Amino acid sequence: MLPNSAGCYTADDAVLTARLARELLGTEWIKLEVIGDPDTLFPDVEGTLEAARVLVREGFVVLPYITDDPVACKQLAAIGCAAVMPLAAPIGSGLGIRNPWNLQIILEQATVPVIVDAGVGTASDVAVALEMGVAGVLLNTAVAGAREPVKMATAMRHGVEAGRLAFEAGRIPKKLYGSASSPVEGVVRGG
Repeated sequence: MLPNSAGCYTADDAVLTARLARELLGTEWIKLEVIGDPDTLFPDVEGTLEAARVLVREGFVVLPYITDDPVACKQLAAIGCAAVMPLAAPIGSGLGIRNPWNLQIILEQATVPVIVDAGVGTASDVAVALEMGVAGVLLNTAVAGAREPVKMATAMRHGVEAGRLAFEAGRIPKKLYGSASSPVEGVVRGG
């Protein structure tokens, strides 16, 4: 079980929640959420950094939910977080990866695992994230809110498998113009 400080709007509340979870469940692991906006559920970057500093100092294994901000992700890694978990889109929105360029920068600069947290809606969103090279995707609403949750969970598993295989296989470079994949030597051409 992974305790979560979801619903906390201050660093102090998130730290208290983590401490209580450790006492109750006997785990040092915490998914850190410090929410900055009740409408979008975007994280409070400053509050997340503040809480992460305290929790890492106290020996917690911190998995912080954060914006798709490469600077904030680098700061969280430098603090000692076990991973960084940038959102793909607002929690529960199902919008998929809204800013693949920032996610790519985060992946290129990462010194800890990158886990997409929030905003995926279907298996293709998960596959895209894994194709980019993330270590994992944390999701709930996409399955819980699906018309057939068991089928959606199965689809998500296949999205993870397909995306990871594609990442490991290595995609071909994107190019503006096409190029033949079949040899052109010896092709008979009409007159």
